Amino acid sequence: MKKEKSTCKAKIAIDFQNGKELLKDLENNVTIFGSARTLEDEKYALLAQKLAYNLAKNNINVITGGGDGIMRAANKGAFEAKTAESIGLSISLPFESSTNEFTTKNIMFNYFFSRKYMLVKYSKACVVFPGGFGTLDELFEVLTLTQTGKMNGFKIYLFGTDYWKYLVKFIKKSLYKQNMIDKKDLDIFTVTDSIKTIEKEIKQLIK
Repeated sequence: MKKEKSTCKAKIAIDFQNGKELLKDLENNVTIFGSARTLEDEKYALLAQKLAYNLAKNNINVITGGGDGIMRAANKGAFEAKTAESIGLSISLPFESSTNEFTTKNIMFNYFFSRKYMLVKYSKACVVFPGGFGTLDELFEVLTLTQTGKMNGFKIYLFGTDYWKYLVKFIKKSLYKQNMIDKKDLDIFTVTDSIKTIEKEIKQLIK
C-alpha cells in the first residue's frame, strides 16, 4: 500500500512538473474543449478548426486535450496556420487516441485532475464546443474556478446555442431560481453561435 501511494504521488508530481515545463513560457493561450466523438466533417468540428486557425493566425496558441473529434479539429486548424503553437494535453483512454497528429507540443498525463488544471492554468479563455461527460466535467471545473475567484478575468464561451440551451435553462431555472448561485454567476459564461464574436473578444482580451 505504501509503495502504491508513493508511486501515485510521484506520478502526480510528474504531471504537474511536465505540464509546467511545457507551458510556462507560452503566452496568449486559449483552450478549446469538446467531444472526442465528433467526426471531422461535422459542423462543430469544422467550426472549431476554423476558430483555431483564425486565432493562431493572430499569434494565439491553441490548447486542447490532444485527442480526436473537436480536439483534433482545433489542433488541425492551429497547426495549419503555422503561426502559433498547437498544444495537446492528452490522457490515455480506451476509446480515444492518445495524441492526434496536429500538435506542435504535447504531453501525456497520468490523471484527469492534473490534466484539467493544466488545460486552463496558462490560458486567458476557453471555448467549449458540444461534448459529453468529459466536456461537462471540464466546463464545470472552469465555472467553479471562475466563480470562486481563482481565475479572475478568464472568459468562458459555450459555442452552439441549440446544444447548450437545456443546460443553460437548468442553470437559470434550477440553480439560480433556488438560490444555489447568484445572479452575477450567470454572467460568467457567454453562449454564442458566432465565431467572429469569440475571435474579436479574445483578441481584445489578449492584446
